[in-house]
Amino acid sequence: MKDIPEKVRNENEKADIRKYTVIAVVTFLTFCCCSLFFFFLYRYHGFAAYWQKLMKILQPVIMGFIVAYLLNPVMMVLEKRLYALLVKKVKEERKARRMARTLGTLGAILFLLLIIFLLLYMMIPELIKSIQNVMVNVPEELNGFTNWMETALAEEGPWSEWMATFGIDLASFADYLESMLSGQILPQVKTYLTYLVSITTGVISAVKMLFNFIIGLVIALYLLMSKETFIGQGKKIVYAALPVKLGNIVIHVMRVTNQMFGGFISGKILDSAIIGVICYVGLICMQMPYSLLVAVIVGVTNVIPFFGPFIGAVPGVILIALADPIKGLYFLIFVLALQQVDGNIIGPKILGDSTGLSSFWVVFAILVGGGLFGFMGMLLGVPTFAVIYYLLREIVAYVLRRRRLPERTAEYIRMQDVDVETGRLRYKENE
Repeated sequence: MKDIPEKVRNENEKADIRKYTVIAVVTFLTFCCCSLFFFFLYRYHGFAAYWQKLMKILQPVIMGFIVAYLLNPVMMVLEKRLYALLVKKVKEERKARRMARTLGTLGAILFLLLIIFLLLYMMIPELIKSIQNVMVNVPEELNGFTNWMETALAEEGPWSEWMATFGIDLASFADYLESMLSGQILPQVKTYLTYLVSITTGVISAVKMLFNFIIGLVIALYLLMSKETFIGQGKKIVYAALPVKLGNIVIHVMRVTNQMFGGFISGKILDSAIIGVICYVGLICMQMPYSLLVAVIVGVTNVIPFFGPFIGAVPGVILIALADPIKGLYFLIFVLALQQVDGNIIGPKILGDSTGLSSFWVVFAILVGGGLFGFMGMLLGVPTFAVIYYLLREIVAYVLRRRRLPERTAEYIRMQDVDVETGRLRYKENE
């Protein structure tokens, strides 16, 4: 009788070994299949050509889905307010709801068009003017920056004493600095400015996409008007294709995904708009050059979590420092202070803890998403990884509950192992 627990323990260990071996093999094969699919998708030119053609055809539909998703909160607010007014005047409740939905949808579309018009009306002329001034004044400003550095290094003071301490010749250092600025930095600056001009030209030539945009607005209008019908059809397909229990899980995951993506994207857009406006007002007050251009760069790059402020600060510092080096330093200090305010006050107030990710996983998601999918990967990598992280957390918690083990991470920090017979955590004796 005493040998029975030992035999049972050995059988359980063998079963666990077989189970985890199967899991490891399945995981490895899944990874291989995903790698092969990724290689096929991006390396098979025939498939890539058809995929690009399909995406080009579906561009209005994709734009419509994006517009509808972003305008849905605005439409819901307008619909709620309009329904409260119409229900008192219209006898039929159904008719009142239909009228509120129609007017709310049209109001959301007009709200989007008004924002686009105001942005284009204010930004395009100023951006073109700023870029033209940059292209004309860069050589002169670069020479002025070089002369300023030479004067600062030639004067007696901390700079000269510091360089003399390290045995650096001022004249040779100035020559090296001038050659580096004229031979390396200036061509790169011109290249980046050429990219900026191309972006501006692309914005102006975006009028050619007006037809696709109009179709996208029409599609967004239909989606917003009948969103409950489309959602109901999707749920019906899920429960028709999957068992009820699995269907419930899929619906729950989709609901959580919508909450994470919706809260993150809308909050980030609002946060970036606020930061862009504050940056523009601050630059105007400090009489900085290229105020609107730099504020737009800071606002747009602020959409990217964590790395956005640093990405937006670099071109702004370069542009302002070429015109006035001291103002470039002031701008750097201003941006760092602004991003601290955003990260500690504005951002948490708007976004809250919408993703539930630690700083490490945020950086990890941005690096992986940006490396695979560029700018859109950096923007959507955080909410996407937040959903994956949520799913893994729920799966781990479910397995631990089945095995009657604690779910809190703190319980496992000091543990040594798990008692096989009792199933309880065992801790080190000195703890």
